[in-house]
Amino acid sequence: MHITTRGGSRTQKKYVKSMADFCGEKLLGSRLYPKIELRIELVKNLMKKEKIYGDAIWEDDERYPKEFTIRADASQPLRRILETIAHEMVHVKQYAKDELHEYTMKKGHRYKGKFFSDKLDYWDEPWEIEAHGRETGLFVRWAEKHKLGKRQWTQDPGEAQ
Repeated sequence: MHITTRGGSRTQKKYVKSMADFCGEKLLGSRLYPKIELRIELVKNLMKKEKIYGDAIWEDDERYPKEFTIRADASQPLRRILETIAHEMVHVKQYAKDELHEYTMKKGHRYKGKFFSDKLDYWDEPWEIEAHGRETGLFVRWAEKHKLGKRQWTQDPGEAQ
């Protein structure tokens, strides 16, 4: 997988690239992984401006896209940024493996062969359930692999210290 980054600090770029690479290896498989082109944009105040931590879009117009852009809010704490990258990498996997397809004319999505209307609540969308369900686990496994689990910034902010 070829990854380029734009925006953010040197530290953010280093960890974001590492996280995306880790997720790519885990999620895409050995045949698909080397074919992916990924651009990551670290954008300040994305949550304030657009009410999102991040998003993932495909750049090539194929059934099995290989070129993607992920945006993440560079103003968030580092752990939140990396969990956002993990979340969006699940969407990259879904698009690249043709598990998820967005329809503009029909106003909906096809996920694993089934059509879902855009009227479905965000929290009930099965592709979002998968992405939210995997983001923390991917982050924890990445932190363990790189022996970062004891660093303060990697700790779950919801846990009592």
